[in-house]
Amino acid sequence: MSAKITPIRSAAESALIDRFPALKASLPGLPALRENAFAAFAAAGLPTRRVEAWKYTDLRAAMREAAPLAARPNDAEITVALKGHSPLAGQGVVTLSFVNGHHVATAGALPAGVSITPLAKALAGGHPLLSRIGALKLVHGDLALSLNTAFMTDGAIIHVAEGVTVDGPIALRFVTSGATAVATAARVLMVAEAGSHVMLVESHEGQGALAHQPNTALEIIAGDKAVVSHVRLGLNSAGAVALSTLTADLGSETSLTSVNVALQGAVTRHQAFVRFSGGDARAQINGATLLSGTQHADSTLVVEHAAEPGGESRELFRTIIDDEASGVFQGKIIVQPHAQKTDGRMASNAVLLSESAAMYNKPELEIFADDVACAHGATCGALDDELLFYLMSRGISKAEAEALMIESFVGASIDFIDHEPIREILHALVRDWLQARAARLNAEAPTVS
Repeated sequence: MSAKITPIRSAAESALIDRFPALKASLPGLPALRENAFAAFAAAGLPTRRVEAWKYTDLRAAMREAAPLAARPNDAEITVALKGHSPLAGQGVVTLSFVNGHHVATAGALPAGVSITPLAKALAGGHPLLSRIGALKLVHGDLALSLNTAFMTDGAIIHVAEGVTVDGPIALRFVTSGATAVATAARVLMVAEAGSHVMLVESHEGQGALAHQPNTALEIIAGDKAVVSHVRLGLNSAGAVALSTLTADLGSETSLTSVNVALQGAVTRHQAFVRFSGGDARAQINGATLLSGTQHADSTLVVEHAAEPGGESRELFRTIIDDEASGVFQGKIIVQPHAQKTDGRMASNAVLLSESAAMYNKPELEIFADDVACAHGATCGALDDELLFYLMSRGISKAEAEALMIESFVGASIDFIDHEPIREILHALVRDWLQARAARLNAEAPTVS
């Protein structure tokens, strides 16, 4: 006799499971894809530490309640949301603005050979590229993406025609705003055809300290010999539980550079799934994370080399952790049997600025081919005392010396961005974080009478 096991649902899980049947009739397009994604989530629930891929980030514990799915904002709410300063403002040849997961504005003129369609419109009208959404098998079963797929409301479909070079970034600004916490599910698909060159910049901003629950996904499909650059900036609200997913499918001789910079949010997880479907492709996947207080940030990465020759992948993640914050890096390189000549190198380096800071590293290699050059490494430690002493002996204060060392450390990830203005903006944000840390340490220092 087999016993029937009824799982005990948390309040957030129960709310999410009840939400989909109530909303699915109003969610536009792709009903089968949504149903399958929801069924996967309903069967598994919110991931806990018992799920290996979420071993160090207990989403069930972090998301105690499910915030309501945000409705489309009215004009007044849009005005208030977009009034805040965007660090990357003015950097895009075209800027798409999203408030609470809904497309509200497009500024700038589209370059020739580039088309952009708001996702809500594409879903309602049956866009020809909709079949490419959710097509990457590498990510199937991921619970964060399943939730996004089930509830996606808006976003964009970006198409760059064959051989087109876009002179300047396409910018996506996501703002989460409101008097109460909300959940969002935005989805962006970018198809860069063969031989095209394009840069995509995401800015995720949250206002106040509310526990917003944004869940965004970006899918990149890059054709043969395409060159794609991607930058993501995470400035979520202080209390946010924020999930984000990047998937990329690379053709032959394709080049992808992706840099994620995470600075704000109570609990954040950015995950990247990259598949080398064509030979001789190259990818540089980087992360720069700065944490303080009780923040928790998770960077999860899966790279699959599935073609011969297997191409080259480089992954560099740098994490700074202060106070009682905690960081996570989970990285896996998979080399399929026929992906000979693969060259993969993955590194996660963390600096702990306090005794209560914590870092969890889990790099992995799964190699099924015999003619490869793959390696991984992870380090975790404090700032170099000898280098700190050297800088201070030259008349530099301790706070300034630490700031120089930290900015140089995370700059190794940021400096792969080849767009100088954006690179400098990100360095400035790192310096702002360091100044805030110095001010906090000065305020906590005992007064000598």
